Amino acid sequence: MAEREEEVNYASGVFKAGNNPPPAAKRGEETVYVEVRVQNETKNEDSAGRRRFQHLACCLGILCVILLGGIIGVCVYLQVLSKLNQELETKKNNLTQQIQNMETNRNELNISRAQWSIDSYCLGNTDKKWQPCQKGWNLSQPSCYAFNDAPSSGWKTWEEAREDCRGNNSDLAVARDSEEKEAINTNRLGFYGFWIGLRVEDGKWKWVDGSDLTESSWIAAPDPADGLCAVFYRNKWVSVSCGEKRQWICQKKALSV
Repeated sequence: MAEREEEVNYASGVFKAGNNPPPAAKRGEETVYVEVRVQNETKNEDSAGRRRFQHLACCLGILCVILLGGIIGVCVYLQVLSKLNQELETKKNNLTQQIQNMETNRNELNISRAQWSIDSYCLGNTDKKWQPCQKGWNLSQPSCYAFNDAPSSGWKTWEEAREDCRGNNSDLAVARDSEEKEAINTNRLGFYGFWIGLRVEDGKWKWVDGSDLTESSWIAAPDPADGLCAVFYRNKWVSVSCGEKRQWICQKKALSV
């Protein structure tokens, strides 16, 4: 109530009757005080200013919280990246070491293989004189042939036999002419059948070197069909399923000595 009374200002006004001034005795009676309530504009402006300041402070506080959260998030992210970088660096070092070990093993293997090749071509000669074919291979110029006449437990499919030949730097035997055909036919009788490097591809007989079979009379077979491969059997060539297991003949170029 006290504050409300402070907000009340009094204004005085004199109401006159006519143009003639009243006697001095009645002048005081004719004075009427009119109570006028006037809003304190200065105080309202101060209150509005305080509210604006509070709103601004609240916004700044929220902004600071957001910035702090962002800084914390960036710090955590950088720590995660640093940890990942350390793990990748460790893996890189491990892989580098493994590669070095593999290089060392490969070099040692190449040296051993080269020595084995030298010894296998020398055939145990004390003078280390080279021979055209390795030990266990038959020479029929210009090629060397290996007749893998393993027992039935060691027989292979056509693909398996070819992989075995490739492991010895050779391939299944190819007969490009009658001389090479005779070299295959005269070395073994082929009682059980030896795989040679001939099979059907896209309806045609093809050698493993990509050339076509030029003499169709060399193989006793029905019309060529995919999945058939050639076997040297009892001095003739016949076609059987490539999935059967047989002995096999490998061929490689003979050395010039």
